[in-house]
Amino acid sequence: MADESVFAEWREAMVIEQIERRGIRDPRVLEAFRRIPRHEFVPPALRSRAYDDGPLPIGKGQTISQPFIVALMTSLLQLKGDEKVLEVGTGSGYQAAILSLLAKWVYTIERHEVLARRAEATFKRLGLQNITVILGDGTLGYAEAAPYQGIIVTAAAAAPPPPLLEQLDEGGRLVIPIGDYLGQTLQVWTKQGGHVDYEDILPVSFVPLRGRYGWSPQAWERYEEDDFEPEG
Repeated sequence: MADESVFAEWREAMVIEQIERRGIRDPRVLEAFRRIPRHEFVPPALRSRAYDDGPLPIGKGQTISQPFIVALMTSLLQLKGDEKVLEVGTGSGYQAAILSLLAKWVYTIERHEVLARRAEATFKRLGLQNITVILGDGTLGYAEAAPYQGIIVTAAAAAPPPPLLEQLDEGGRLVIPIGDYLGQTLQVWTKQGGHVDYEDILPVSFVPLRGRYGWSPQAWERYEEDDFEPEG
């Protein structure tokens, strides 16, 4: 197993080669990726691959996304530091940890209790104190803390869940993969004057969003039949 100095070298190489060279230049975002130890968010057996240019399995059919995709989605929120952010799909907790260095408070929702508790333990171990983990259906959002200046969804939906658009603050940004098992597009939805509009960013491949406003049962059947492999 590599020691902390080796992990630090790999992390720096990840930031330069996988993120900065692909066009992510926000110094606050780059610094967050330098500070958060990605290897703490992957299973012990995969720590030597924590800084690879690709996703990794974390259990329960979920993945920790490719570093560049995490950085891109983070940068698209355009955080300044005083925002309240909602994340749908805690997973490993890596995305929430990055956001915690860039926003005032992060609320993150996970439907799998084992993943939620594991992420919570990692946040505590790393001293990240501005993250609230919620166990539940992320497609419903978390109305108790709304509105949010930023919302990020780390699984693909057929359309933005209505509760998330409702909980988005005026001027806020929702970053979400939209599509099905045949193809998905990362989109940014913004709310201005009570209306929402979106911009397509790039093709992506995420695990499906589950919940009341997630994929339909028919889409899930096709997903499972085709043995879909997420890339992001």
